[in-house]
Amino acid sequence: LWNKALLWLLFLLAALTLAIWQVLQLPVFGGVIEGERLQRVQRSPEYAAGRFANVPPYRPGFALSDRLCDYLGGRSHRPAFAVPVLPVSADSLKLPPLAGLRATWFGHSSVLVEIDGVRILTDPVLSQRASPFQFVGPERMHPPPIELARLGGIAAALISHDHFDHLDRDTVLQLARGGTQFFVGLGMGADLERWSVPAAQIHELDWWEHVRFEGVEIHALPARHYSGRKGMDDATLWVSWMVRGSGGSAYYSGDTGYGPHFRQVAQRLGAPDLALLPIGGYDQSRLDVQMDPESAVQAQRDLGARIMLPVHWATFALSCQPWSEPILRATAAARKQGMELVTPRVGEAVDVDVPFASRQWYLGGR
Repeated sequence: LWNKALLWLLFLLAALTLAIWQVLQLPVFGGVIEGERLQRVQRSPEYAAGRFANVPPYRPGFALSDRLCDYLGGRSHRPAFAVPVLPVSADSLKLPPLAGLRATWFGHSSVLVEIDGVRILTDPVLSQRASPFQFVGPERMHPPPIELARLGGIAAALISHDHFDHLDRDTVLQLARGGTQFFVGLGMGADLERWSVPAAQIHELDWWEHVRFEGVEIHALPARHYSGRKGMDDATLWVSWMVRGSGGSAYYSGDTGYGPHFRQVAQRLGAPDLALLPIGGYDQSRLDVQMDPESAVQAQRDLGARIMLPVHWATFALSCQPWSEPILRATAAARKQGMELVTPRVGEAVDVDVPFASRQWYLGGR
């Protein structure tokens, strides 16, 4: 009897393993890095022992309170009111962008940056869930300012890393159909090619490399994070970005822990006018690779950035904090350090050359 039970258990485990393996082969989980792409990855100074690595290395922590909060209760934190969203019309994206520098927050880490008449979207995620599947996973707590099917007119997308809340297949495909050019870290081009994005629209960069695109400079820069669509294999390079033009400069950190790379960026490229920095998704066991709000404000100071627009909060519940905690802590830290931090509503534009009147909409007002 026991032998039969053991055989059935082994059979079920084998069937479950096969099912999981088959699911992980779905296109949404990305492509395989091979051939010339793999050779270029292996030549990167950031690559060692079969994976990309932080220096000093990231040592994953484990806090039982964080894990229990994340998986048993923390993700139930939602605002007690409807998050105000200002619509962005599809017609407006068909018009030529204005000169200068402005940014429109689309929610989470998706920001439309308009610089010198070029529209650039950071980590575009307009799907309902930050997940490989739209029936399960972290769900949006507010709608995007424009429907995914109407998104267009974007010249370039900057992808910081391949996690599902930053690299969304459906949004990538929508942009690709409109001719958007994708700038990604080394290795990530395999994912886009698996999704049938034309190779001519994919540009893979290592840290400190840059390209000239439609009159502006796009720089791939260091960050302190990790990567993986199927697991934490660190097979692709996580990147921060700087865009520089005659109308100003904007820096987007992607997900990152605090570190000396912010000062290094400022020393080599100068202080950006605008910094898009993450303030949410942190917990005590992940601070090595995900900043808390106070660290984000310190990063703004290290960069010498004139204005900070906080991102990576308000849209998806990815960790334990109450919904408004990140922005309350960030605004308090900015006041204490005398830094300028703006709090636009979703869909609201910030022009760096025009004083911005921030509202405390996150307290329930409009």
